[in-house]
Amino acid sequence: MFLQRSAVAIARRAAVAPALRRSIATSAVRRNAGVPDAPKFKTLKEIKTEEDLIGPGTPPGQVPTDLEQSTGLERLEILGKTEGIDVFDMRPLDASRKGTLDNPIMVRSAGEEQFAGCTGYPADSHNVLWLRMTRDRPVERCPECGSVYKMEYVGPQDDHHDHHHHGWQEPKTMADFVKPEYW
Repeated sequence: MFLQRSAVAIARRAAVAPALRRSIATSAVRRNAGVPDAPKFKTLKEIKTEEDLIGPGTPPGQVPTDLEQSTGLERLEILGKTEGIDVFDMRPLDASRKGTLDNPIMVRSAGEEQFAGCTGYPADSHNVLWLRMTRDRPVERCPECGSVYKMEYVGPQDDHHDHHHHGWQEPKTMADFVKPEYW
């Protein structure tokens, strides 16, 4: 009985083994054979409107790349990386010195407001305190360590709409009562 089972098992292995070898064999296949050339993507300089940040998609039956399927800010970031530009500038702020009123730590912003996290000087000397800077009030001082941050606006200069919200005023703080010459 034992010999019958082992003989059958050996016969099965022998019949299956050549099929396995053939199925794993490689063959040269041209990638994207019969597919027209890939679409040309716009560069960062060619992007003028939000419609330029919508990807072309991919033809049915193909797996899209990140560049083909991304839209909006993600597409802007990927296009920037292909050109070697860090669009969102995610480097940490300068923590090698303490910002002063004469020499503040500069924070770049393309929007109306920017938040910056201060960890103190020397670095990590206190918990993170988030400071809010706006175009109207670009300078902020950390209440814990006294380091000064200043927002440098790098966005479009003329955006054709009112910067002030109708009827909304920024809440009063103690900074509103400080003499301007102390800023």
